[in-house]
Order: sequence, then structure tokens, then C-alpha cells
Amino acid sequence: MRDATNRVTGPTAGGMSRRRLGVEIGIVLGLSLGASAAYSVVSLANKLTREQTLSQQTTSLNNSLSDREVFDLIYQLMAVFFDLVPVALVAFLLWQTSRPHLGRLGIDFTRPGRDALTGAGLALVIGAGGIVVYLGSVALNLNTAVNPSALDTYWWTVPVLILRAVSAGVTEEVIVIGYLFARLRDLGWGRWQIIIGAALLRGTYHLYQGFGAFVGNVLMGLLFGWLYSRYGRVLPLVIAHTIIDTVIFVGYPWAAATFPALFGLPSA
Repeated sequence: MRDATNRVTGPTAGGMSRRRLGVEIGIVLGLSLGASAAYSVVSLANKLTREQTLSQQTTSLNNSLSDREVFDLIYQLMAVFFDLVPVALVAFLLWQTSRPHLGRLGIDFTRPGRDALTGAGLALVIGAGGIVVYLGSVALNLNTAVNPSALDTYWWTVPVLILRAVSAGVTEEVIVIGYLFARLRDLGWGRWQIIIGAALLRGTYHLYQGFGAFVGNVLMGLLFGWLYSRYGRVLPLVIAHTIIDTVIFVGYPWAAATFPALFGLPSA
């Protein structure tokens, strides 16, 4: 069916109208990573219009949210919880369709050993490549210096950083790979249209760190998208992403103290 503007408005493969499905995608992204992408673009523009070059600026992740330990912990746990609410939303939306539940996305525990090994292998490859891209982009003044562990040191710092890594892995892979691939496929998008579109979104919401982060995450998105389109499993991607972020978040303080010059930091 076509409306007066010659747009397709009939039902999709999932039984929903294209217009309604487009609105659903817009709302989901507006509540999650689409909003992050918009803020990221503005953040990069802010950095580019400062007197310092990109490599002279620092982007801090996992910042303290209060100068009082107990409230910092409360705020951190609340942030993790509410970051996962959009994941619950997309799980609910997919559950309502004719092909329900997260099994549609390859998120189950039918082969945990194989998924874990695949995720660990991906983490090793992507992590090594990511370090090269990051260091090169900082050297070329295409990226800010990134401090991924800006939390104060408390007894709960490492567990919270691990929770942050799990949250990031689940949120990004379930929404950008699982949900978005399913819905764009329902809209009739082709395989490479979806892979490239999702990879560009992934790169865009990392632009606040600089152009190197954009390129590195687009490449990661292309690989993850191709793997998902071939094997149909999100869980190994979640595992890989979680391992990468855990190593970065938890290992950064030691690495920065040991090799400060590599991270654009002054020597002690």
C-alpha cells in the first residue's frame, strides 16, 4: 500500500505497518543510543572549537557522581540499572511480535562454551586493533586522550567498573545488533545496508572521544554486523564487548601509571 506521497505504508514482514515500525525505531533510539549519538556530535563540535587540539584534551569515562562514597555507589548502581531499561524495552517489543523472545537474536545459553570462546577470541583481536587505532589517532591529533576509569578508588570501584562494562556490552549489542537488525530487516533493508547503517551509528555515538574512536568503532561494527548476519548470535558479541570494556576500565589505572606517554599523560 502507498500513501499520497508514494511511500510504502503496508505491513512489514513482522506484521506491523512500516510507519509504526519506523516510529518505534525512532523512539527506541531516542531513548538510548540515538540520543547518545546526538550528544556525541555536539560534544565533538565543542572540543573542535576549543583552543587546545584534540590530543591535548581528555575525555573521562565512568566519572564519580558524588563526592560522598555511599551516594556515589548508589548513583553508579542506579545509572547501570537505568542504562539497561532500553534493553528491557526492546526485549518487550520483540516479544510482542510474531517471532518473539530474545532467542530470535541468538541470546540464549544453548552453547555457552562455544559462545564464550568466540567472544574471548573476538575481544583479543578487536582489543589489539583498538589499541593501535587509539594510539595512532592520538598521535595524529584525531582523538582526545581517554581516561576510562575516572572513579575514585573505593572497595566497590572494580565491581562497579565491571558492571559498567557488562551494561555497555548488553546495551550496545542487543540494541544496535540484535534489535536494529531485526527491525530493519522487517522494513526490507538489505544485508549490507543494515550492517553499514548500524556500524555508522556505533561510530557516531563514540564521536565524543574523537575521530579515531569513530573509525575504530565503525570497523568493529562492520565485523560484528557481518558475524551476526552470518551466524545469527548476539551473545558472543556481548561477551566480547564486555571483556574489552572490562580490560580497559579495570586495567587502565595500571597501564596509565606504567606507560603514561602512550596515553598522552605526563610522567609521574
